Amino acid sequence: MNARTEPAAAEADASARPPLVRELLLVAGLFLVYKFGRQLATGHTAEAFADAGSVWHLERAVHLPGEGSVQDLLLHGDTLVHVANTYYATVHFPATAAFLVWLYLRRPAHYVWARRVLAAVTAAALVVHLVFPLAPPRMLAATGLIDTARVYGPSVYGPPQTDHLSNQFAAMPSLHFGWALMVAVGLIVATRSRLRWLWLLHPLLTLTVIVGTANHYWLDAIVVTVMLGIALALIHPPHRTATTAGRAGGQLAPTEENVLVGAGR
Repeated sequence: MNARTEPAAAEADASARPPLVRELLLVAGLFLVYKFGRQLATGHTAEAFADAGSVWHLERAVHLPGEGSVQDLLLHGDTLVHVANTYYATVHFPATAAFLVWLYLRRPAHYVWARRVLAAVTAAALVVHLVFPLAPPRMLAATGLIDTARVYGPSVYGPPQTDHLSNQFAAMPSLHFGWALMVAVGLIVATRSRLRWLWLLHPLLTLTVIVGTANHYWLDAIVVTVMLGIALALIHPPHRTATTAGRAGGQLAPTEENVLVGAGR
C-alpha cells in the first residue's frame, strides 16, 4: 500500500471504530443478559430430561454417529481427557473476547459486524434455551456416557440442584460451538493470510471437546450452525473494493490489492 492510500485507510479505521467505553458497556450488558437469561430456564428438570430422550432417539433415527465414539478417543489416557475438560472450561469466553478485542483494534468495521452476529446468535439461543430446556448427554443414563469433568476434572459445574451460576439444562444450541465457529469465520473473512483457513481447527477442536466430554449432542452443534448461517446471511461483513492508483509518468501504476472498507491493513 502506498503513502497516498495509508492515510485514507487510517482515517477509515478511525471512523469505523466505535467508542471504547460504549462498546465495553455494551459487551458487558450482553454478557449479563446471557448469564441471567440462562437462569430463567432453570427449574425445568423433568422437561429437560424428556427433551434429552427425544434428541437422543432422533439422532439414532437419523443415524448420526454416536457421541460415545468421540468420548472413547478422549478416554485413551487421563491426560488427554483432562486437557479436553480444561479446554471446555477455560477457552470459550477468553477466545471470543480476544477475537473481539483484536477486531476492535485492527479491523474495526469487522468488529461491528462480528459483534452484531454474535449478539444475534446468542439472543436466539437464549430463546431456544427457554422454550426447549435440554439435559446434556452426561446426565442422560441412556447415552452410556460419563461426566468426564466430574470424574477426571476440572469441572465448571456443580450438582444441578445447587448450581446457581449456570443453567445446565441449556444444551441446545451449543454456544460453545457457535461462538468458536464465528471466531473462525470472522478471522477468515477479516484476514488475508493463506493460512487463515487453519482457524477452522478451533471450532473442530471445540466440537470434539463438547461432544467427547458429554456436554453436548451432535444436534446442539448442528442447530447453532444453522442459526449462525442465518445470522451471517442477514448481517453482511464489510465489502472489499478495488482501488487503483492513477497514471504516473505516463505509465499505469500497479493496481492496489483489494482493501477492506473500514478495516486497516
